[in-house]
Amino acid sequence: MKQLTDILAGYDYQLVQGNEKENIIAIQFDSREVKSGDLFVAIPGEQADGHKFIPKAIELGAKTVICEQILENVADTVTVVKVEDTRDALAYIADRWYDHPSGTMKVVGVTGTNGKTTTATMLYNVFYELGFPCGLFSTVKILIDGEEIEATHTTPDPLSIQKVMANMRKAGCEFCFMEVSSHAIDQKRVNYIDFDAGIFTNITQDHLDYHNTFKNYIEAKQAFFTGLSKDAFAIYNSDDKNGTIMVQNSKAQKISYALKRPADFKAKLTKKEMGGMELEFNGLEMWTMLTGEFNAYNLLAVYATASQFFDEEYELLAVLSKQKPVRGRFEHVVSKEQVHAIVDYAHTPDAVENVLSTIDDIRTGKEQVIVVIGAGGNRDKTKRPIMAEKACKYADTVVFTSDNPRNEEPVDIINDMKAGIPADFKGKEFTIESREEAIKVACSLAFPNDIILVAGKGHETYQEVKGVRSHFDDKEILKKYLK
Repeated sequence: MKQLTDILAGYDYQLVQGNEKENIIAIQFDSREVKSGDLFVAIPGEQADGHKFIPKAIELGAKTVICEQILENVADTVTVVKVEDTRDALAYIADRWYDHPSGTMKVVGVTGTNGKTTTATMLYNVFYELGFPCGLFSTVKILIDGEEIEATHTTPDPLSIQKVMANMRKAGCEFCFMEVSSHAIDQKRVNYIDFDAGIFTNITQDHLDYHNTFKNYIEAKQAFFTGLSKDAFAIYNSDDKNGTIMVQNSKAQKISYALKRPADFKAKLTKKEMGGMELEFNGLEMWTMLTGEFNAYNLLAVYATASQFFDEEYELLAVLSKQKPVRGRFEHVVSKEQVHAIVDYAHTPDAVENVLSTIDDIRTGKEQVIVVIGAGGNRDKTKRPIMAEKACKYADTVVFTSDNPRNEEPVDIINDMKAGIPADFKGKEFTIESREEAIKVACSLAFPNDIILVAGKGHETYQEVKGVRSHFDDKEILKKYLK
C-alpha cells in the first residue's frame, strides 16, 4: 500500500478533487479488475476509451481516478487527478509503485523489425552461461534467472513490466534483456525504465495497420534511442540504411556493427550450411549452429553489446559459439528420408526474403524448395502481396494457407496474398485454407533432400480464428507428416 502523493511525487498533475493522502491498495487500468481501494487509470485505447469506464470502476470500489478528461457528477468521496497523458502517467506510477527496479540492474532493450527475439534471447543465454543472474522479456517467454513465465505480448503493459522487473530484482538479477516493440514505444509502456543500452537490428515494412505510414513506424523506433541517457549505449546496425537515422538524436554513446560497411564491430561470414555457419570476428574464427546472414547480424549485435559489459573476448566467443536457434526462428526438422523442414516466424516481406535467401545460398540447386505461407488477419494488409512475391521468388512451389486469420475470412487474406504472385509463377501454387492440410500436402510433395519452409507462426502454439485460440504447433504438425 502506498499513498497517492508517494506514487505521483515529481510528476506534473492537477488535483481536481479529493485527498492527495489517499491510500492506494492496487493500480488498475482495466475497469473489470478494480476492487475496493484501487486506483483506476483511464487509458484512451484503440478499441475503447478508458474514460467511459470510470463510472464502472468507481462502482467496483475505485477510490482514486487518474484521467485526461474530467467527468461530471463524480462523487466527492472519489479523488480525481488530471494529467496530460494517462499512458505516460501509468508508466510513471508503475515504476514508483515497484520502487524503480530497473535502477538496480543493467537493462538492455532490443528493437527493430526482425531479429528482436533471437538477439534478446541470445543475450540472456550468453550472460546466464557466463554466470550472471539475469532476466528476459521476449515474444516467446519471460525468464527470471532460469524460471520461465509465459509471455502474452512482445512488450507487456507497464504494470506487468515493473512487477516482473521487481521479481527479477528480488531474484538478484544483474541484467535484464527486453524486446521493445514499436507499439510499446508509441504507447509509452517502457517510459521511466533506465535502459543501459539499446540495440537497433533493422527496419522494414511492418505494422502499418497501426502506424499508418513507414515514416511513423521509423519515428516510433527512433524515439526509443532519443530517450536513452548519455551514460547508455546506442548499438546499431550500420548496414541498415536507417541505422544512423535511428541514433542521430540520441545522447547515448553510439556503437555500430556491420558485415559490409565500416563499423566499430565487424564480422565476416565465411561459410554457410544448413546446420550452421562460420564467422570471423576481429580475426578470430567461430563456428555456430545458427545459419544465414540475418543470424550473422544477430550474433554480431550480441557480441557488440556483450563486449560493453564483459571484456573477456575468448570466453565470450566460446559461449556465443554454443548458442542454438531460438524456438521458431529457422528451427530445423529433418525426416529419416532427409527431407529438411524449417519452421520460422517470418511474417514480414523482409523476414520471408531473409529466410529464403539463406535457404537459396545453402541449397545445391537440385532439390525443391516448398514454402507454406499465410498472413495474419486484422494486421497490415499492404504487406500480404509482397510476402507472396518474395516467397515465389525463391520457391519451386508455394502453398498459400491460413496463419492467424483472427476476425478476417481466411480466403480473403489468401486472395490478398495471391495478388502478388508473378505471372511466370502461375500454376506453381496451391491454395489450401486448412494450415494442417497445407503442411501435410507440402510434406507429401517433398522428396529426399528437398527443403520445406513453414513460415509465419514460428514459436506460436495456437491458431486464432474469430476470437478463439485453438492449439496449433507448426513443428508438431511437421513431425506428424514427415514420418
